[in-house]
Amino acid sequence: MKKNVILLCLTFFVLSTINAKEKKSTDTFYQFKAKSLEGKEISMKEYKGKVVLVVNTASKCGFTPQYEGLEALYKKFKDKGLVILGFPCNQFGGQEPGDATEISNFCSLKYGVSFPMFSKIEVNGNNAHPLYKFLKTQLPGTLGNEIKWNFTKFLLDRNGKPIQRYGSTTKPENITEDIEKLLAE
Repeated sequence: MKKNVILLCLTFFVLSTINAKEKKSTDTFYQFKAKSLEGKEISMKEYKGKVVLVVNTASKCGFTPQYEGLEALYKKFKDKGLVILGFPCNQFGGQEPGDATEISNFCSLKYGVSFPMFSKIEVNGNNAHPLYKFLKTQLPGTLGNEIKWNFTKFLLDRNGKPIQRYGSTTKPENITEDIEKLLAE
């Protein structure tokens, strides 16, 4: 009887591990959708064939000046196939309290942001956007899967495969080399 219980538990563990791996490998970046700041639903399929940098943003954060570096990267590499996707988030110290219009005005007037910006989302917890659940599963952080703060970045290759996760303290200009490598592929 004891052997049967152990065997049953072992079988369940192996099957659940296989199912988790299968699920992880079948999920793709392109299956997700998100709403733009204008409220239009955008499929990530629109970015097929592009190198993508996904960033959770905030307007009242110590890292907010990174918008400038992100915009510089976008301008430098957009014609070579880079797209940056900004996802405002208010989960860290209430640093993105504005509505879509306020966020859009801030980004364009203060930093000249021209890369796609999306509606405010949650990146952690039960209400985390499915795209962020996917990204965190694919590229866990140093101390677990959760996003630690605003301006965490995920770099994806032209096939939508998450390649690298960067913490908030990593400045956009410090990932230029990684972007160039992916653009060259």
